[in-house]
Amino acid sequence: MQKDRLSEWFVPKFGSRNFRLSIGILFLPYTGMVISFTIWGSLSVEFSFDRLVSICLLYFFAIGISAHCLDALGSKKKPWGDISTSKLWLASIISLIISFSLGLYYAFLDSWLLFPIGIAEGFFLFAYNLELFRGKFHNNLSFVLSWGILPVFAGAVIQSNSISFETIIFSAIAGLVSYILIVTSRKYKELKQQNVNYKTYHKKEVILKVVSSVVIFSTIFFVALRYL
Repeated sequence: MQKDRLSEWFVPKFGSRNFRLSIGILFLPYTGMVISFTIWGSLSVEFSFDRLVSICLLYFFAIGISAHCLDALGSKKKPWGDISTSKLWLASIISLIISFSLGLYYAFLDSWLLFPIGIAEGFFLFAYNLELFRGKFHNNLSFVLSWGILPVFAGAVIQSNSISFETIIFSAIAGLVSYILIVTSRKYKELKQQNVNYKTYHKKEVILKVVSSVVIFSTIFFVALRYL
């Protein structure tokens, strides 16, 4: 059985154990997908670059750092080994403060629809990752809503305090992609924990790599097109 996740494909193969663990726990390919979804939302309406950067930072701190630290705290299997609980809580709380500060600034400024989105995301962040309510919200639907659909809405709302038809289309695509990702990821982890032969779970790993790469690099490409 796999003892920790330092052997994962998204963990650097160089540097000290603490460095590799610090980068690995961010799940950068998956975090990059969520940030890409916020960009999709911004691109679905008239947008300004400073707000696009702000929503990307907001989700990086909320999902990339805070959610993944909470996930490490809430997981019974401790996939990242024996990490200091106090350090995980500290990193999560500081990241949440930064994230919510950004969100509240724009919500009070002119994007009040960020309030309900922020409340929903905050709920899922704790309920999903800490497996609260006996794990009732630690499921695929919660993942799709919080990591796929809502980030697209947030990206549009921070720009224009509105949701366009294009926003809904993008959110549907993001939801589908998130569903593919979480279903594949769960099967991938299950196979790795069974300590099966590499070829057995290699196809799942390829799917995860392809999905995350296509989303991230296509987003970068379309953002570049808008500024060329």
